[in-house]
Amino acid sequence: QVQLVESGGGLVQAGGSLRLSCVASRRTFSNYAMGWFRQAPGKEREFVATISGLGVSTYYGDSVKGRFTISRDNAKNTVYLQMDSLKPEDTAVYYCAARGTMMPSPTPREYDYWGQGTQVTVSS
Repeated sequence: QVQLVESGGGLVQAGGSLRLSCVASRRTFSNYAMGWFRQAPGKEREFVATISGLGVSTYYGDSVKGRFTISRDNAKNTVYLQMDSLKPEDTAVYYCAARGTMMPSPTPREYDYWGQGTQVTVSS
């Protein structure tokens, strides 16, 4: 079992930045690929970014490419999502997720563990 706790959400103006963090309870954190997803009211869960277990490979959703950066610190059991040039359409609840393999994936159903989510609101 892996418990995930996100933090760092909040209210920010358009063009601003936020950094989300997700701390995992598992010691073998590097064995898990990690992903960030988001869900806005009335919309399906959307892929944001994913990173391999050792942090070598990263992939991004088209809507955030060039603005968001995913990274991880395996010594701290933590994955980050740096969000720059935020837009009102980035407003959503952001979830981190862990996949029981080192291979990253953009598909939510391939993830085994999920955090409770953190709200990000971008005002225009």
